[in-house]
Amino acid sequence: MPIKAYNPTTPSRRGMTSQDMSEITTRKPLKSLVKSKKQNAGRNNTGRITVRHRGGGVKRHYRLMNHNLAAGIKATVEEIEYDPNRSARIARIKDQHGLYHYILADTSMKKGKKIHSGADAPIESSNRLPLGQIPVGSQIYAIEITAGKGAQMVRSAGAKAQLMAKEGDYAQVRLPSGEVRRFRIEATAAIGVVGNVQHQNIKIGSAGRKRRKGLRPTVRGVVMNAADHPHGGGDGGRHGPGKPPRTPWGQLTLGYRTRRRKDTAGLIVKNRHEAKRKR
Repeated sequence: MPIKAYNPTTPSRRGMTSQDMSEITTRKPLKSLVKSKKQNAGRNNTGRITVRHRGGGVKRHYRLMNHNLAAGIKATVEEIEYDPNRSARIARIKDQHGLYHYILADTSMKKGKKIHSGADAPIESSNRLPLGQIPVGSQIYAIEITAGKGAQMVRSAGAKAQLMAKEGDYAQVRLPSGEVRRFRIEATAAIGVVGNVQHQNIKIGSAGRKRRKGLRPTVRGVVMNAADHPHGGGDGGRHGPGKPPRTPWGQLTLGYRTRRRKDTAGLIVKNRHEAKRKR
């Protein structure tokens, strides 16, 4: 997918780029697989802001994705569509029973392509198989953490993981972050690379474009009052924090590790920090 550049007619247009929609085959989603989505501006059920810098933006409709394609499904790709709720493209597929599904589109998906799922599916890109049936060294995406629950990992645009080894009931997978993690061999994954690979190279360019995405401005802590942020306050002189950087709620940040999950710690063979140090 190439990147579309603009002529520098204004300062914000200089350097601005956007997605090229040439791979998208239809502009209209399937009505039965779409539902309305209420904008909550980062607020929870009590009305309190739990995610900052959210609000406004263009109205979206949510596409009902099938991240848990049942075994034995044989489907045909009918359309490649844009989804405003994710960075990746989605594919509308029709199975052998005449039912429609939305799944993540990978780099090899085109109209008319046949897709299979299950342990006996062919070892080809876009097909979904248990990790135990996928050859070591393959690139995979949309990986299940718990078998039968549906894909939860490696789903964003251009993402891919690699199946490194199989030992007993577990398979070792190197994730996009560099972390090597163990998964049950019954967990399924799709072969290939998530589509829309050039997504990471898009330059937003202007503040207005960011607002239309539903993102509000971010204010630095050092320019706030002392009551509003641990970095705030001062007499207008130097703005260095003078102490370890913290979040607005006092938690150490920027390099301070906050992972406390003990239940999955045993599944991590090599964490992403170790992988970066060895590079």
